[in-house]
Amino acid sequence: MAIDSTPRRSVLYMPGSNDRALEKAKSLPADSLILDLEDAVAPNAKTSAREQVSAALAAGGYGPRELVIRVNALSTPWGYDDLVMAAQSHANAILLPKVESADAVTTAETIVQAFAGASMPAIWCMMETPRGILNAQAIAEASPHLKALVMGTSDLAKDLHCAHTPSRLPMLYALSHCLMAARAAGLSVIDGVHLDLNDDEGFREQCKQGRELGFDGKTLIHPKTIAAANELFAPDQAAIDWAKRVIEAHEAASARGEGVVLLDDKLIENLHVVDAHRIIALTKLIAARQHQV
Repeated sequence: MAIDSTPRRSVLYMPGSNDRALEKAKSLPADSLILDLEDAVAPNAKTSAREQVSAALAAGGYGPRELVIRVNALSTPWGYDDLVMAAQSHANAILLPKVESADAVTTAETIVQAFAGASMPAIWCMMETPRGILNAQAIAEASPHLKALVMGTSDLAKDLHCAHTPSRLPMLYALSHCLMAARAAGLSVIDGVHLDLNDDEGFREQCKQGRELGFDGKTLIHPKTIAAANELFAPDQAAIDWAKRVIEAHEAASARGEGVVLLDDKLIENLHVVDAHRIIALTKLIAARQHQV
């Protein structure tokens, strides 16, 4: 199944109640911005934050950055109005918090469809509770408008009573399970945040681990981490060069009527060519976005 190749190396949370942050976001090199109405906003600021995010999106100026609004849950006093605003805002996507079932996706989708008209935004889901993790496959397959799963490792750790360790061993089942569900459904999947802003090396190691597992990028809580995420979730030059050689070698073999070929003593089949084309396509999209920022 084809996976959305939109670059989502760096996905930065921005508090919707902070006008200064919303303005600063227009100059940050993040691939995606999550304008947050949920965890980052105090209860007495929820309504004004919704108005500020709506005004910021109407004013524009965010360039090629993917814009996502994280709404409050429908079970809260603000969730319904958040969804209505987000549906009409021309945001690229709406991020639903603490999703635990396919019904939660389709219920929100029905509200969004009623107000979005022809400009239906994508739906993203936060995977941050034990029940949500266990239901990851049903959630991932809930709607054709669903485009990404986002790991909420902080809330998940709280519910699991587990530790935040450098290796993230307590999280590996949840991370892998959600990644498997996302890929089976053709979705993007974004890794959770790293909480210690003074631990630059730990952040880099967590990014490397996330990329090795298969994540498209990482959610971030501070602009200082954007550059490292962009670097570590992008194909490096060695990977790009290898992908080009794989494509060239396979094309030459196909011209000779051969289905497989040896390249540096490694067997190259069509599956390697598909992944090589994915790497080249992602590299081109990243380069185009950097040119636009």
